[in-house]
Amino acid sequence: MCGRYASSRRPEDLAGVFEIEKWEPEETLEPDYNVAPTKEVYAVLDRPLKDADSPRPVRQLRRLRWGLVPSWAKTPEGGARMINARAETVHEKPAFRRAFAARRCILPADGYYEWVTGGQERELEVEGKKKRPRKQPYFVLPADGSVFAMAGLYEFWRDRTLPDDHPRAWWVTCSVITTEAERTPLAAAPAEGPHSLAEIHPRMPLMLTPDRWDAWLDPSRTDPDDLRELLAPPPAGLMRAYPVPTAVSNVRNNGPELLKELEAPEEGTLF
Repeated sequence: MCGRYASSRRPEDLAGVFEIEKWEPEETLEPDYNVAPTKEVYAVLDRPLKDADSPRPVRQLRRLRWGLVPSWAKTPEGGARMINARAETVHEKPAFRRAFAARRCILPADGYYEWVTGGQERELEVEGKKKRPRKQPYFVLPADGSVFAMAGLYEFWRDRTLPDDHPRAWWVTCSVITTEAERTPLAAAPAEGPHSLAEIHPRMPLMLTPDRWDAWLDPSRTDPDDLRELLAPPPAGLMRAYPVPTAVSNVRNNGPELLKELEAPEEGTLF
């Protein structure tokens, strides 16, 4: 699962990393250390420019709303529930299959937050029998400090209650693709607590390594079987995780202090 993440890099930095050809300065977002569903987020996508003479896809940095609203939805109210799409079924689920075939993106992040759950409770969660309680939050990020490139989908939704020229007539929303969490040891496991991502949570965002970016963003690739090969997990051992202040559990809190690495889980929290 991915329910919160941090995104603090400037557009100029992301443009260099992802070879962005177009982004609008007026769409700049403030650094967000507690990105939650329904917020606006950065997305990298390849798409022809509107009203351009050439149909050539252009790599763009766009602002999208996190929580995918299918084009056929009658209202946008279900978007907050569609923040994640499972890699195993994304090609067949009605809400995601069209976007998977034609509208893929990368959601750049510093890393994501996840809350550790005790062993028995985690087994129940895998079976879908119990909602996971919030305990000690951990921040998961690439061990080398690089951008965490999450595989994503985006979709357009037209609000038919508004005229064409209304700024809210079109919604552009997105979802993070998730996969099974790694069971191999973390690159730098904390002294106390989990030693693999699977010990934190059974799911994780699907990270795309740079060698897959072009293929994932290429809108000319539309065959589901071909695209599913790109959903393979990245090589093991690229991630690290460390405990962070429980203040991140409150979505109203936001600032670099949420990423502070704690020497041990906070008092009163459990692993």
